[in-house]
Amino acid sequence: MDPDAVKSTLSNLAFGNVMAAAARDYQKEIVAKEKAQAANASHDEVDLDELLDDPELEKLHAERIAALKKEVEKREVLKRQGHGEYREITEGDFLGEVTGSEKVICHFYHREFYRCKIMDKHLKTLAPVYLGTKFIKLDAENAPFFVTKLGIKTLPCVILFKKGIAVDRLVGFQDLGSKDDFSTRALENILKMKGIIDEKKKDEDDEDDETDMSMNRRIRSSTAQDSDSE
Repeated sequence: MDPDAVKSTLSNLAFGNVMAAAARDYQKEIVAKEKAQAANASHDEVDLDELLDDPELEKLHAERIAALKKEVEKREVLKRQGHGEYREITEGDFLGEVTGSEKVICHFYHREFYRCKIMDKHLKTLAPVYLGTKFIKLDAENAPFFVTKLGIKTLPCVILFKKGIAVDRLVGFQDLGSKDDFSTRALENILKMKGIIDEKKKDEDDEDDETDMSMNRRIRSSTAQDSDSE
């Protein structure tokens, strides 16, 4: 037999043995990894069961439910006070409205003024977003006493009240670049800067209606559980 052929055959056999050994080692490694993963999964399940019975976790859950209840109750109170929408009031309502909430934005307007309609549009957009502030408007023609008392000479005039005291105002569009095409965001930023609306929006969350529904579902569930336990 040709010596070179013999040498080639032996070399091929040796290479084949090496590859077979490597394949066996790889298979062992895969099996070991699978066993380790299964063990970890079982360990995770045990840990999860322990967590579910953890009194500290139960306490945190109860505190979270209580906080959600409190938030829902607070929002319901604000809504009953007229928050969450942009409403028109009369001169007779004025004092009760501006003293009945901590933060109030009141737009004195004229029905025929185009710029008053622009301001209306933006305030109507912001009202449901910033629940902590009351948004109202008053026809200046039908409120001569307060127009005089507050020294209103230019419309639109948006007066900002804190605890019943007029603390600032927007006269015309002076703070908005004196242009009609300002954005709602521009007005929003000015109102934030003046401290009449909060930096944080209502559940910017808001996700607003969906968050409300989720909160209510959790509270109802918690209440039902409390009733069952009694």
